[in-house]
Amino acid sequence: MNTNDLKIFEAVVESGSFTKAADIMFTVQSNVTARIKSLEEEFNAKLFSRTSRKVELTEEGKILMNYAKQIQHLVEEAKNEIISNETVNGHLTIGCMETTMTLKAPEILLAFGEKYPAVELEFKSDNRDSLISAVLNYKLDAAFVSGPLNISGLEKIKIKEEQLVILASSKEAGLNKLLAKEPMKSIVFDNGCIFRERLESWFSHKGIHNYKSIELNSIEGIINFVDAGLGISLLPEEVVSRYYQGRNICTYSLNKQLGTMTTLLVYRKGKAPSTALQSFIDMHIEDIA
Repeated sequence: MNTNDLKIFEAVVESGSFTKAADIMFTVQSNVTARIKSLEEEFNAKLFSRTSRKVELTEEGKILMNYAKQIQHLVEEAKNEIISNETVNGHLTIGCMETTMTLKAPEILLAFGEKYPAVELEFKSDNRDSLISAVLNYKLDAAFVSGPLNISGLEKIKIKEEQLVILASSKEAGLNKLLAKEPMKSIVFDNGCIFRERLESWFSHKGIHNYKSIELNSIEGIINFVDAGLGISLLPEEVVSRYYQGRNICTYSLNKQLGTMTTLLVYRKGKAPSTALQSFIDMHIEDIA
């Protein structure tokens, strides 16, 4: 077995097809079939169940996929460590929520880039559950997520606490009158968003069960819809105070339980981080010390 066999194996898993995997790996389908057969012989196990439409992992295949991700990740880390010598370099992919992307990603990129110019730093935004899954499955090196969090496979560092507020249009006659409208309209991100969860918990606390959610995929869109009076939302207070002070938006405080959000930096447990990731972690430990 060589690492390229595992790359071919992962390509089949990701694409669900031997033909598509061949295209991804710039080879022919017969080679993909041969390499998968070689892996099955080596592990003495059937890795895929094949139908006329697609291929799916067997239970043995799922086990190998988990280890394949770890092996590929370790090989890349080894390459970076050997090449770097005394210079910190490599590639880091960091996950974050949309608000972190807006508020913090630019300054993190600037500060880390100045200190470690040989490291390629990439940010990807998503909801909390997807970010956690991506870290555990080696698709992200680390991620900024909301706490509390207690997952055995992750290390965590507390970064900061943020204050969350209700957002409503200042054109409206006040929050209480807004709450009396039926159905109440909320402007939110997709399911899995911590801000949506907090807003829906607040609705429940207020005894509001008849509401309609308008889903958007950007902070700018949410702000525009709230400004226009199309509904209320919930975001970190810092988003409004730093970037949207001139808009027709009023903010309303929440109780401590719903209004305080702890941001954590999480990464995989069980092995020492790469030099690049450890440098990224250390930079944030220094900032909060």
